[in-house]
Amino acid sequence: MKELKFDTLVIGGGSAGMAAALEVISRGFSVAVVERENAMGGILNQCIHNGFGLHHFKEELSGPAYAEKFIEMVDSSDIDVFINMTIMDIEEIVDYKAVYGMSGITGMVKFLVKTVVFANGCRERNRGSIGTPGTRPSGVFTAGLAQRLVNIEGYIPGKECVIVGSGDIGLIMARRMSWVGAKVKAVIEIQPYPAGLTRNIVQCLNDFDIPLYLSHVVGEIHGKDRVESIDVIPLKNGVEQKEKSFNIKCDSLLLAVGLVPDNELAKKIGISINPETNGPIVDRQLMTAKDGIFACGNVLHVHDLVDFVTEESARCGRYAADYLDKKTPSNQFRTVPGQNIKYLVPNYYSPYEDNKFYLRTMIVKNRAELIISVNKKEILRKKLKHIQPSEMISFSLPKGDVESISELSDNTLEAKIV
Repeated sequence: MKELKFDTLVIGGGSAGMAAALEVISRGFSVAVVERENAMGGILNQCIHNGFGLHHFKEELSGPAYAEKFIEMVDSSDIDVFINMTIMDIEEIVDYKAVYGMSGITGMVKFLVKTVVFANGCRERNRGSIGTPGTRPSGVFTAGLAQRLVNIEGYIPGKECVIVGSGDIGLIMARRMSWVGAKVKAVIEIQPYPAGLTRNIVQCLNDFDIPLYLSHVVGEIHGKDRVESIDVIPLKNGVEQKEKSFNIKCDSLLLAVGLVPDNELAKKIGISINPETNGPIVDRQLMTAKDGIFACGNVLHVHDLVDFVTEESARCGRYAADYLDKKTPSNQFRTVPGQNIKYLVPNYYSPYEDNKFYLRTMIVKNRAELIISVNKKEILRKKLKHIQPSEMISFSLPKGDVESISELSDNTLEAKIV
């Protein structure tokens, strides 16, 4: 078995992994990036639409163009890149972590590293995750797979499609399938409001006269060898109104029913998982409960914009470098999601350092307010013009705002939206 030594191993070569690796290498430490696909860039490589980079690069880019900017920076650095490799296991040994990677090119490789950064993204929920009844014909795809087939492989999944889920990838695929000549019959959404950005509702559905059925579910899939039609059932207060169901003829069903952090390896090595995000529980420095193992990007929590993935992951790289520099972290205290908030990341904060948080709300509301308190003492109030579950909210908390209350008996920080 080949054995290699690095200061840091980054798992995942997408925008998160590359941003973290570039920060570590800039501090003079050795870095290896492991990517299971045959090229760097991650999911960006199949996202050929525009809308990326407005925050980070101050210009509108396609997914591949955004990835290419980072790939060029990685190629011009001393970062070692291993493609077509999957990480199988991580073991704790004296002074090092042994990380085992398997590749058809190099065989098994044992990396001896001091820090590990999980940046391996997320995966799609599939038909089994949502339990749609019916037979098992061909023609049922996740939206991401359909996107890859069209944009990379050059295959059209079907001629008459229905999309389940109004998240951004579902909306974008409605437009993409229309562009390649398919007829998109409908987008079905279980919630009473769209899950995607408003601009995507307009540009991907309204501009193509594609109907959106809110508060509806797919009742059954019909077809023996290939999808032939689906039954659609309206909901009233969450209850199926089967007497009002209707049938849509189609040959393909694209499922855009959510993303889940790819945390199987993290679970395997005993990292604690946040049940609200399905990603690792992390402290202020994005370090997991395992010393020297960090997490960032979509494996930590599913982001709405790649620019925010980059920003968070760059900070994670700096924190990993601080760990290698043996910088002692400040005392940290818990954070908890309060009223109308699904999750708050990270799960700890420090009164003695600057803090950056991300959260998702559980409600749709105009003119809302975000309230941050410690021991029921309000320390921040922020007005929000519009909130909805599909849009991530971020805020910063400078150390000066919380130092004065650092001696309270209960330093738990709570965020709520009213």
